[in-house]
Amino acid sequence: MKQIIIIGGGAAGFFCASNLDEKKYNITILEQNSDVLQKVKISGGGRCNVTHACFDPRELVQFYPRGNKELLSVFTKFQPGDTMEWFEQRNVPLKIENDNRTFPESNSSQTIINTFLNETQKKNVSVKTKCVVKEMEKTEEKYIVKTSSGDFEADYIVYATGSSPKSLKIIENLGHKIVDLVPSLFTFNSKDELLQDIPGTSFENAEISIPALKTEESGPLLITHWGLSGPAVLKISAWEAISLAKSKYHFEIEVNFISRSMDEAEESFQNFKQSNPKKTIGQAKIFEVTNRFWQKVLDVSKVDLNKQVSNISGKEMQKILENLCKKKLKVTGKSTFKDEFVTAGGVDLKEINFKNMSSKILPNFYIAGEVLNIDAVTGGFNFQACWSEGWLIAQDLNTLEL
Repeated sequence: MKQIIIIGGGAAGFFCASNLDEKKYNITILEQNSDVLQKVKISGGGRCNVTHACFDPRELVQFYPRGNKELLSVFTKFQPGDTMEWFEQRNVPLKIENDNRTFPESNSSQTIINTFLNETQKKNVSVKTKCVVKEMEKTEEKYIVKTSSGDFEADYIVYATGSSPKSLKIIENLGHKIVDLVPSLFTFNSKDELLQDIPGTSFENAEISIPALKTEESGPLLITHWGLSGPAVLKISAWEAISLAKSKYHFEIEVNFISRSMDEAEESFQNFKQSNPKKTIGQAKIFEVTNRFWQKVLDVSKVDLNKQVSNISGKEMQKILENLCKKKLKVTGKSTFKDEFVTAGGVDLKEINFKNMSSKILPNFYIAGEVLNIDAVTGGFNFQACWSEGWLIAQDLNTLEL
């Protein structure tokens, strides 16, 4: 029987193993940590954001800053609908939430982990944890995988290690080109006075732009102890990961907290002023923002909270509206968004055959998951790439004439 060694006990590695034909192969998964599927465990706050309910591959690839062209053919063969069906066939019902993120109905990532453990046990997959791969050698017929637990021989390798620099060095030594790693999906640090002392303040839909890069995103936004977070920030950090790394994370952003133009906001302000002249500005509910944030805006705009709305000058109004709709903030660093930690960079995509995820450099060698220079915004997309790639590899291996 031919030997397949899957290096990396994460999403891509386990999905591949779960779909392989065990009558054809002896399958071994090597994982360096003491537990497998660690990212699956913490994803979605421990609920596991399995995929995203987007069933058109052309639409789906729009969520991948790197890899969108290459993944189109992959998703035409296996997409989120197929993922959902795969889990449902194994008695794991999934549910689609309002934002299209998809979770197990149990609300527990352990359900997903147990499914993989059951599938791989049924197939007699040998899972070796605390097994650190040190290097690999290609002989004429096989691969020798040298690890902290001894040497393993393989006819086929599935390389699904995630993006640690050590694992990239190993594959680089075998001849693959590596695109430099930079963080993607991170939050912005800013000490601007408008953000001070109001952590936890959130906005349902804000607009954020980086003028120097002529780029903008919209979505929920959150003020944190160190600056700004939330999907709007994470999306723009993913799309601009490489440019922001070059800027050493010092750049200027412009935020529209209420997603309305200055003209629209001014009109609302004037209407409120006419119908509520006696109200104090501190108690005025002109825009959909929290009282805490509104009072902070007034404070930063140097407007007395007790002033009557009718007495607000044109100059004061302009200052308030600028802080709401066109607030410029200096970003002075980043913080990693731990649960969804993702890197841009990895194995150069030109060296991969996306029909079956095989290496164009190494024979009988497949590559999947975050070790590739593919990454997505948050919302279940990174896992979907892993499931689709793992499935393609398994299909290819299952159809080989041995």
